[in-house]
Amino acid sequence: MEAFCVRHTDLPGTSKLFSDLVYHYDRVSKFYLSSPYDFDSYLTAARKIDYPESRRAAMVEALREINANHPLLGVLARPGAVAVVTGQQVGLYGGPCYTFFKALTAVSLARQLSAAGQSAVPVFWLATEDHDFEEIDHAWVYEAPMRPAQLRSTGSARPQQTVGSIEIGSVSSDLPALLAGFPHGAEIAAAVAKAYVPGRTYGQAFRDLVKEFLGSHEVLFLDPLSPKIREIAAPFLADAASKSAELSAAVYARSQELVAAGYHAQVHLETKESPLFFQLDNGRRMPVKGSPSAVRPEQLSPNALLRPVMQDFLLPTAVMIGGPAEVAYLAQSAVLYQRLLERQPAIIPRAAFTLLDSRAGKLMDRYKLDLADILHPEQAFQQLIAERLVPPAINAAFDKAAQQTHSALDGLRNAMESHAFDPTLVASMSKSRAKIEYQLTKSRGKLAREIMRREQRAFDDAAYLQNLIYPRKHLQERFYSMLPFLAQHGPGLIGRIYENIHVNCPDHHVLPL
Repeated sequence: MEAFCVRHTDLPGTSKLFSDLVYHYDRVSKFYLSSPYDFDSYLTAARKIDYPESRRAAMVEALREINANHPLLGVLARPGAVAVVTGQQVGLYGGPCYTFFKALTAVSLARQLSAAGQSAVPVFWLATEDHDFEEIDHAWVYEAPMRPAQLRSTGSARPQQTVGSIEIGSVSSDLPALLAGFPHGAEIAAAVAKAYVPGRTYGQAFRDLVKEFLGSHEVLFLDPLSPKIREIAAPFLADAASKSAELSAAVYARSQELVAAGYHAQVHLETKESPLFFQLDNGRRMPVKGSPSAVRPEQLSPNALLRPVMQDFLLPTAVMIGGPAEVAYLAQSAVLYQRLLERQPAIIPRAAFTLLDSRAGKLMDRYKLDLADILHPEQAFQQLIAERLVPPAINAAFDKAAQQTHSALDGLRNAMESHAFDPTLVASMSKSRAKIEYQLTKSRGKLAREIMRREQRAFDDAAYLQNLIYPRKHLQERFYSMLPFLAQHGPGLIGRIYENIHVNCPDHHVLPL
């Protein structure tokens, strides 16, 4: 099977805002700076950046804290160099697969910009300030032969504590056994054990594991909990605090504008709510009560809409890479960019993938399935498989019976109409026709299910495909960790994915391995 693409509109859960951004930019142009697939717009955004060299020097120095003397810091230090930024919550074991798709998209685009004469570095924003521990304390993997398994961890979390500061208490000991059936299982489990050591923070463990697996596809990591980073961000946060009421009103108005245009507002913010949180010294993050201008700026933290604006105050960001939800945030954040930064980076959705192993590819060929066929509830998908198992001769007989029935009933109805019988008789005939056609379809379905019942192999095949591609009614990239894929296909998988990233393509990629 060769790699192929699927439109996002053929995938479940795609929002109208996202689909219009990637396929009908003219419909959403009032909410975004530029089309996401216009390379010239990235260069234009880079040229518009007015980034103080004093802030550049301070940021390079602050980034050394977790990036040591990485060569990319030398590139970022050059006047005129820009950043291509992405990021993700610091979820257990690197979070979902798309964490790596984001990072690799940033690497690819930064290299393309540099090749075009615009020095650029990829930067990965570690979303350590989020405070929902239940979102990041677990991960899903699969074990042979393709059964989902959830792994959990514990941590010394206080209510509302920023997840990046939480110390790891324990992690599940089941991972080595779950991955043991794969060629590289021991290697991947060892890398996880090295990063996820009790006593380290979730932010540290996430960063080290992602860095390890990215290998030569390197990024600079930025942790907003770093005191040096917070110090540089203080003037921005002070400005945001002084304009809090104005910013909230602007976001509310933009949200209403989006809804009026038939879209959704990703973040709900009332006019009197502040876009800022209060960051306590003990790591807790609380909503600001009263005026945020009364709080020292070093103790403030941005909400989801203000965060990208602060990111682009800290960095000379030319392009931001995000998933569908983050792209939706930015339709609202645009009004904050206007009031606080007077510039905005170009936006591009991250690369999106479904990864297929050789068995899945063969099964899709055998049953003549495409990706959309598999993205259905379990029973509906099993019925589809069952219908593909009905012998051709029986299918032909059903088709012939249906055709003959239709022809005979059409003739009967025409004869009745030509003799001007009571119209209710014709209507009754139409109802009878529908019942006859229904019974034919029902009999066909019963036969398919009976064949499926006798074919245990078909049941197993259906379960394998859905557990890999649409586990628990989720897209693969949003459900599974990258760990089982690396265990099955080896660390070289990262390079294979990178080779198939096309930043000018808006579609979802299906990649056979």
